[in-house]
Amino acid sequence: MAAVHLENIYKRYKGTPQPAVEDVSLAVQDGEFMVLLGPSGCGKSTTLRMIAGLESISDGRLAIDGRVVNDVPAKDRDIAMVFQSYALYPHMTVADNLAFGLRRRKVPSAEIDARVRSAADVLGLGALLARKPYALSGGQRQRVALGRAIVREPKAFLFDEPLSNLDAALRVRTRNELVRLHKQLGATMIYVTHDQVEAMTMGQRICVMNNGRVAQVGEPLEVYRRPADAFVARFLGNPPMNVLKAAVERRDGRPGARLGGGWLPLSRWDAAALPPADVLVGMRPEELQLQAPDAAGPVLRGAVVGVEPLGAETLLLVELDGGAGEVTARVHRDVRTRPGDRVGLGVPEAATYLFDAVTEKAIAAREVQP
Repeated sequence: MAAVHLENIYKRYKGTPQPAVEDVSLAVQDGEFMVLLGPSGCGKSTTLRMIAGLESISDGRLAIDGRVVNDVPAKDRDIAMVFQSYALYPHMTVADNLAFGLRRRKVPSAEIDARVRSAADVLGLGALLARKPYALSGGQRQRVALGRAIVREPKAFLFDEPLSNLDAALRVRTRNELVRLHKQLGATMIYVTHDQVEAMTMGQRICVMNNGRVAQVGEPLEVYRRPADAFVARFLGNPPMNVLKAAVERRDGRPGARLGGGWLPLSRWDAAALPPADVLVGMRPEELQLQAPDAAGPVLRGAVVGVEPLGAETLLLVELDGGAGEVTARVHRDVRTRPGDRVGLGVPEAATYLFDAVTEKAIAAREVQP
């Protein structure tokens, strides 16, 4: 296996003023499962294709296993890529699809057979080796595409949204298979997705991208709990974090945020670190506590405008008083609130996030002493 290092990577297309990928630096460690996460058009697939050698690099430095490969053809980079489309040869059996790349490289027949059988055992394809792709399910075809990468024994595996064409249940099963496969092979894997659930459950670290740039890199729960900016906060979470503009206001010498008719204390932040006017206040839906509309304390009040019962839980969409905006709250499944009902939403101060209203960068709170 091998480490992959990107240093100040750019990708510019002729006739477009804005780079598709801009100043991306990322170090993927040997044997690590790294996920590139972001919305469509953020540059994640372009970055992956530059690693694979399918796109040229406009500027910067790319090294695989310590070797600079900017000008090295894709076939000589010793990487394997799995695409969103399975790209199997329809006239070949599963065994021949798995062996095709090795035969082109003139690997000895005995070694080809051993590698094919080993990959088939790992992926549960042993009973399917004589079948052709038309006789396989979507999940089986995806496993064949994975097997074709595995038999090559490359330095790194690259995945470009490989589960997008699978149904929900099959995505979950294949996701777990990929995690198991990574542990079994100890391989370096770089995985592109727009699905935050895939990123959170599969990646040892995730790299969130936005507008061609790296927004934040870290372990999934660390990025979830400490987003670097409002974009990351909104993107990572389902439902996404509520982010509302609020006015900084002091009451009895204490700093707080005024949202419509509600007021939230901000004693976790140094007063000197708070902007003089507006901030963005973030609140995760699962942290909001359903209360009576006349409850005391740091409570936001409003009217329910939407109810989404999901079985295990219920989502409430609440229009806050004073035109402060709408928030989503995740509440217990037995809550029987209806549209039009007045509610209060308790906001624990420890669950409050602050972002600069102009730059949208996170404003760090003081560390709580144990």
